Formats: sequence, structure tokens, C-alpha cells
Amino acid sequence: MLEMKKIEVGKSMVIQRKIMEEDTSLNYGSGKIENLFATPRLVALMIEASSMLVDNMLPEGFVSVGKHIEVDHFKPTMLGGTVSVAVKVLESSEDKLTLSMEAYDEIGKIGEGKHVRYIVNQKKLQERAYLRETEIHQPEY
Repeated sequence: MLEMKKIEVGKSMVIQRKIMEEDTSLNYGSGKIENLFATPRLVALMIEASSMLVDNMLPEGFVSVGKHIEVDHFKPTMLGGTVSVAVKVLESSEDKLTLSMEAYDEIGKIGEGKHVRYIVNQKKLQERAYLRETEIHQPEY
């Protein structure tokens, strides 16, 4: 088995996104809010940053997958604003990471959370998914 190197606690990165129309609440099922940054889009941006941070440090054939996420989105951001998401490794083992996530716009902090990711062999993950999928298509006798 491949020896997995632990990812260093404290590793961090920041990504930014200018809020476009497709990022607004209107596009995520809230028909009354047209010009505000959507919570599901914030969560997706936090996951994207977490994955970018972790997956760049993994050996060939390994990826990280999300297991658990908690997010508090407590301030609105208008269409056209810029959101910055900072993620940092809080805990690290061979196959499990816990990350902190914070989001800011030009005015201040808009959200925060924690995210747990597991490091897995991508090929084995795909095989397990395929096996699970074929199980639901088996005829019952």
C-alpha cells in the first residue's frame, strides 16, 4: 500500500469570485431574491477551495472527497461584489482532514464553517460507485 504523507496542519489558501448573475439566489430556487449571493453557491465555493488546497498535495491516483460540511452564511453580498474564501487545515491524519472555512466580501466577514474531507484512491472509489449502481439494477426474484 502507498504510504500517504500527512498534509500539514496550518496549510491554507484563498480563492476569490466576482458575484455574477448565475451566483445569485434567484438561480438557486429563491424566486424573490434576485441580486444577492446564494448560500448554496457560497457552500460550493468553500468546497472548491478546500478541494483545490488538498488535492494539489496528494499523490497520483488519489483525491479528496467531502464527508461533512457545516456553513453559517450570515451576511448578504450584492451582485457584482467579490467574495474571498479562505480555507485552512485544522486537523490532519493519513486519510482524514478537517478544514476551517471563512468567507469575506469587500465589507467584511459573510460566512464561516468547517469541512471534513477524506483522502481516497480515485480508481477504487469509482469501482465502489459502479458496484453500488449495479446493485440497484439487479432483478429481484
